[in-house]
Amino acid sequence: MKNNRRTFIKAMGLGSGALMINPLNSLNDRENGIVEIDKDVTVFARRQIETEILIAGGGMSGVCAALAAARNGNKVVLIQNRSRLGGNASSEIRMHICGATALNQVWRETGILEELMLTESVTNPQVSHEMLDYVLYDKVFSEKNITLLLDTIVFDVQTVEREILSVKAICSQTEELYDVSAKCFADCTGDGTLAALAGAEFMSGREAREKWGESLGQDKPDDITMGNSLLFQARKHDKVMPFIAPSWARKYTAADFVHRKINSYEYGYWWLELGGVDNIINDGQRIRNDLMAVVFGVWDYIKNSGDHPGSANWALSWFGMIPGKRESRRITGDYIIIQKDILAANLFDDRVAYGGWPLDDHLPRGMDDTSESPFRSIPLRAPYSIPLRSLYSKSFDNLFMAGRNISGSHVALSSTRVMATCATQGQAIGTAMNYCLKESVTPSALSSDKTHLQRLQQILLRQDQALLGIQNEDDKDMARSAQIKASGETSNGPASSVIDGYNRNVLDGRSHQWQADMKDNGAWIELSWIKSQKIGIIELTFDTGLNRFLRLSPELSVFQDQIRGPQPETVSDYKIEVKYKGSLVFEKQCTGNFLRKVVHTFPDVEADSIRITVQKTNGDELARIFEVRCY
Repeated sequence: MKNNRRTFIKAMGLGSGALMINPLNSLNDRENGIVEIDKDVTVFARRQIETEILIAGGGMSGVCAALAAARNGNKVVLIQNRSRLGGNASSEIRMHICGATALNQVWRETGILEELMLTESVTNPQVSHEMLDYVLYDKVFSEKNITLLLDTIVFDVQTVEREILSVKAICSQTEELYDVSAKCFADCTGDGTLAALAGAEFMSGREAREKWGESLGQDKPDDITMGNSLLFQARKHDKVMPFIAPSWARKYTAADFVHRKINSYEYGYWWLELGGVDNIINDGQRIRNDLMAVVFGVWDYIKNSGDHPGSANWALSWFGMIPGKRESRRITGDYIIIQKDILAANLFDDRVAYGGWPLDDHLPRGMDDTSESPFRSIPLRAPYSIPLRSLYSKSFDNLFMAGRNISGSHVALSSTRVMATCATQGQAIGTAMNYCLKESVTPSALSSDKTHLQRLQQILLRQDQALLGIQNEDDKDMARSAQIKASGETSNGPASSVIDGYNRNVLDGRSHQWQADMKDNGAWIELSWIKSQKIGIIELTFDTGLNRFLRLSPELSVFQDQIRGPQPETVSDYKIEVKYKGSLVFEKQCTGNFLRKVVHTFPDVEADSIRITVQKTNGDELARIFEVRCY
């Protein structure tokens, strides 16, 4: 057995010495791509893949990056080290997806994340976390340009000068070794694993306040991070449900919860946290084991201390085995986001995403020190922008990043780390990678060139990525030059709003949407041109209730103001008519819509008018459309 293991390690290229086998050049070199050394030993199959974009990490940032790049036309390989997508949002960890709605509900993130959340809300009336896993898998697996490698982890990176050439990855479940070459790479691992393996510059720990003038910094720099958490779920039964704690569970008393409130039992608790003073990555096994002792110790206190008699009929229904991480490596980009950028709500010229979560830093020792508050939270007054320069590595010309490993200080990370913000970063870099490959420019050249940058921002805006202070200025959008008329309009929703350049409420006192009363035959809006146009794409942006929170969560209070399923403001059934000199040249009937952004593509036709007739909404009395685009 020992000899087999040594051969196995060398065959993978993980141990010292040369490979013991001749590497396979393709999947067809041997049946199933597996080489037999002798009758007792079989080594991992070798798979070689060539692609345009490789994304490591299948959390919310990686999923959105992969979908953005693939939908823009690139071949993508998405590597995820677990069996489920979604990272901290998956059913393995079950953290709800937070972001700028902490500042104001109107700042709910749109784009690919909004599409995913709307789809989950409609698909998952049973409120099952596994159904979010399904929605993410379905979106990724159904995308023809994405090759998804689950249960696979990157362990080696090949580089030359400022270019990453390929990565090596391993899937223990299927005993496969992958050698994936690509033109562009994205590190969405959270831990910055790909970047660290490549030798890219990265940061970790907490900086001294004097380094960047951050009042929330430390007296002296250290290697301390925020810790990891394990969550649990419980369910109420119609009888008393006793609980006997394991011998390894920690023991707690009421004094341990002076700064940690137990307000409900169904989902708990983000402050079940440890590991900030350890090596958050390499000590992960021990941290997880210690967190298990914390989780079961806290549940033992709830059930058996006598301080929570209301828990008598409650019993655990699920507990996490994979800790949710908050912080580890941060990859250094051309710009490092710091405290003042967030508090001052800076609008960077190269902004491609935004955030709005508070500066939310956690006590490093977590449940090892219950005498102090578990966090420090500084609320923001406005959303802040995230520059493209913080989403690619300064060390390589083809390495982007999105998620909690972007280029920022420890203080800035305490806001940028949350998943809705990370998801918008993912869409930004997926689109930026596509742009760089199409235009043959490096990330730094893209971020420093005003023309390239404005083109990228307009692409992002067209694909429903909200950008602070940027409106539709797309010269190719023929709707912008159209004359507008409608069956009716409200004083707050004039028909002209569909081409005013904004596709959402931006808190400027205007709705930026056409609104009209629904009558017997519905409400219609018409765009017309004096000179006919060649039209083959019509894009519609509907109202999906961005003034409300819409996120899956195991916490019951999160659903109090939510509307699950299709959002009532959203147009459900509508008809598109394209005409030329009074004759119908294209017609499309649509039913059952619940999405915000809908794109209709058809063979180009000569047209001088289009009419959208809203026949039904998902419950609202008004027809509502934010934007119409024509190409």
